[in-house]
Parts: sequence; structure tokens; C-alpha cells
Amino acid sequence: MRPVLLIDFGSTYTKVTAVDLETEELLGTSQSWTTIQTDIGEGLADAVAKLEEKTGPLQFEARYACSSAAGGLRMITSGLVPELTAEAAKQASLGAGAKIRGVYSFELTEDDIEDIDAEHPDIFLLTGGTDGGNKECILHNADMLATCKTDFPVVIAGNRSVARTCAKKLEGREVHIVENVMPKFGALNIKPAQDKIREIFLKRIVEAKGYTKAQSLIDNIAMPTPSAMMQAMQLLAEGCENPDGSKETGIGDLLAVDVGGATTDIYSVCDGMPRAGMDTIFKGLPEPYIKRTVEGDIGMRYSIHGIEEAVGTGYISQLSGIPEDRCREMIDYLGRNTEVVPTDAESEALDFALASGAIKTAVTRHAGRLEEFYTMNGIAYMQTGKDLREIRQIIVTGGSLIHTKRTGKIASAAFWDPQDPFSLKPKQADIWVDRSYILAAMGLLSGYYPGTALRIMKKELKKDGYQE
Repeated sequence: MRPVLLIDFGSTYTKVTAVDLETEELLGTSQSWTTIQTDIGEGLADAVAKLEEKTGPLQFEARYACSSAAGGLRMITSGLVPELTAEAAKQASLGAGAKIRGVYSFELTEDDIEDIDAEHPDIFLLTGGTDGGNKECILHNADMLATCKTDFPVVIAGNRSVARTCAKKLEGREVHIVENVMPKFGALNIKPAQDKIREIFLKRIVEAKGYTKAQSLIDNIAMPTPSAMMQAMQLLAEGCENPDGSKETGIGDLLAVDVGGATTDIYSVCDGMPRAGMDTIFKGLPEPYIKRTVEGDIGMRYSIHGIEEAVGTGYISQLSGIPEDRCREMIDYLGRNTEVVPTDAESEALDFALASGAIKTAVTRHAGRLEEFYTMNGIAYMQTGKDLREIRQIIVTGGSLIHTKRTGKIASAAFWDPQDPFSLKPKQADIWVDRSYILAAMGLLSGYYPGTALRIMKKELKKDGYQE
């Protein structure tokens, strides 16, 4: 046996997963409260003790960790034009596993600086202008950032002609210069910024949040948890090469949904551009092949009112079979008592409707849209965002989806709806459930043993139908 421990330090729970590299089997999972305010090692030790109650004592060959604790990796970005460099900066940040706390376009104001100070970001991503293009905006914003009272690293990923000048304006702060996120009009180049953001997370943010207390217990904190999820989804979709040169196949293009208590994260792995032969033109920046969006107002407990506002109390009432007045009463209660889980038929019905509403809203926002217009040659379409209609695999995780018998029916809220015909959501797909809550752990493992991680996912993910 060659056991490895995979750790996810979350804001609420520290989750541990043990796998055997020799047999490529899942040995067990467990969780405990994250104890970041005292000694984070206490929560980890408790989670491991609970795990070994199931597995027996284990001598781990390695211990790897990812983290979203203490609010995750909080970032603010700025760019020139909302649809261009500011959007490129946002995609770079989300793709690095960050939680976006603000996106600014054009020139920063004194009010903006006050808001940035109030947010205390972990990292600021400063962009603006193509290489050789507009200089004034990013230079102005560097001057404004220099007046911030709070200290945070700044990653400069804008017009290369003035990148060093911006760095000099920010002298005294931790500054990193990387390649422009949009070196020329309409071209995305977000990987260098993503790599630098993750590097800063590992070297600075982890220590600042108290993880040095756990260094003796783990070998490496490798990445933010959302980055681990993204790596897992890319591996599952694309497959990988085995050491002997053979190919371990993936399952193809996919959409993944992670419904949490405070946010709902959506991941897509596909091209998503207009299909050949269609009278469709694309508007905006090219979509990332691996895309992540975070709906910070959509969650099962902390953001429960965001679901209600997005889909309406009537939708929740209709799906749950609970009168609207009673729905409002229960939602208000759950918003105040976020630790409550369903214990009877009524609360299960409400959670079913809430989870369906969360997925419906989050996937609709993630997917692209078509806009119909008329030309001399007839009807044509303009596409913004990703076309997900041909995706045939949907992966779902999160407590509200894995601890219910109606997972497939809830997940079907991700499908294209004839009442919203211009949405580009999936039209039909198989639904796979992460019942053991291992996806982030497998993304973490994929950095060391990708073939093993992929084969474990293919064994552990369970296909689910539609159950009423």
C-alpha cells in the first residue's frame, strides 16, 4: 500500500481524502471544522483521526493540500475597457482560483481607492491597454494605487511599454510584472498572470493566513481550491499520457457545477465558439477553453436570498410544493441559521427547489447567448459567451447535490430551456455525481500522479438519472 493524504483547507471544513497509489483506490474521506483562528493543525488532526477510524492507521507517503480558507484568494482587478482588458483581467483572476472582490474599468477615483482599502485584497491585478496602445489609464491607476493605505501585492499585466514605469510608481510595494493579458486587440494571454497569482498565493498568502502552523503536517500547499477543481475538470475532459506513452482517455467536453453555501462555481471545458455552417458571428473577447465563473450571490445558506431574488419565490414554491409565505419564512430562517441541514420532507423539498434555482441561475450566467438580427441575406445571429449546447457531460458536486436522491433532477436545471431559446446552455447530457466529494482532491493529486487521479475519478463519479 502507498497511501497519500489530500487536504482541502476550507473556510468552514477541513476535508481530507486518502488514496492508495498502488491500487489506485479511494481509501476514505473525512472532514472537521477548520480551526484557522487557533491552530489550523488542530482541525487537520481531527479530520485525519476521523478518517483513520474508517481506514485504520495509515503511514502516508505524502500529504498535499489546497486551500480556500479565510475567504479564499481575494482579488481586485482594473483595466481600461469593461468588455476588453477589464474582462481579460477578470478571466485571469478567476482562472487562477481567486474570488473577485471588484473589477474596475477606466481611471480609478478617490472613492474607488477607499473601496479598495476597505476590501483588503490579497492581490491587485493592474491591466490596461494593448502593447503599444493606451498608456494613460494604467499610469493613472498606478499613481492612484500608490495612495492606498493597505498593503497588498500588485501584479502588472498591461501595456508593456509602461509596465516598468508603473512598477516605479508603486515603489515600496510588492510588485510583479508579467506579460500583458491582452497584448493585441481581441487576443487573450492570461496564463502568465494566472501563474504569477498562484505563485504569490503559495509564497505569501498562505503564510499570512496562518498555514505556517501546519507546515510540519503537510508536504506542500499547492494551489487555491478552485484551481484544483479546474485541474481536475481539465484532466477529466482531456485525459493524459501514461508513463509508458499510452493515452488515458478523458470523457470529453464537460460542464461542472459546484453549489456551495455561499457561492456557486461553474466550470466549462470546451471551445464554445460559433459552430461552422451557422450564420453566427462572435462578439467580445474569445472565451477561455477552461472557464470558471463564480456567482457570489447564489448559495444554499449564506447567499440563500440571492437564489430567491434570482428565480423568484413563486419558482421555489412551485418546485417545492410549499406555499410562498411558508417559503419566505423558511428561507429567512435558513439565512440566519446557516448550519441547518434538511431533516424532514418539507425542508428537503425546499432545498431541492433552492438547489435547482441556484443551478438554473448560475449556468445561465455562465453560458453564452444569441442575439437575432436581420441582414440583406436574412436572419443572422450574434453570439456572446460560450456555446455549451453540444456538451454531453455535466459533473455536479456540493452538499445539496450529493446528499440527496434527486440529484439528477436538480442538475437538469442546467439544461437549455425552450422558454429561454437564445441561451446557449447544454441541450442534453449525462449527469455525473461526485458522491464522495473528491474532485478538488483529484485535481490536487493530478499535479503529481495525473493518470492515477483520472482513473480514480472515472471509477468514483457515479452517473445519475432523473429521479422524482
